[in-house]
Amino acid sequence: MRTGYRASAGGFDLLGLRRRQGAVEIVYDDGVMHRKVLRVSGFRTEAQLDEALAHAAREVRVLPALYAELRKRAITIEAVSG
Repeated sequence: MRTGYRASAGGFDLLGLRRRQGAVEIVYDDGVMHRKVLRVSGFRTEAQLDEALAHAAREVRVLPALYAELRKRAITIEAVSG
């Protein structure tokens, strides 16, 4: 499993995966002033998460693309911060 993705559309956006206290979290940082931490549940494999993050990182609007990719895969998230 890859743990971080940089936006390939020329932005400073960063998507990362981390484990904290047994939970899997997605960290989004736009490189300027926004940072979001989303707790993930409802995924079958980590490859499924990897695929969603990789696809979102290739888009110009990373965060909306991430939400769409997670929704497509029926992966639920809960905002922890941001």
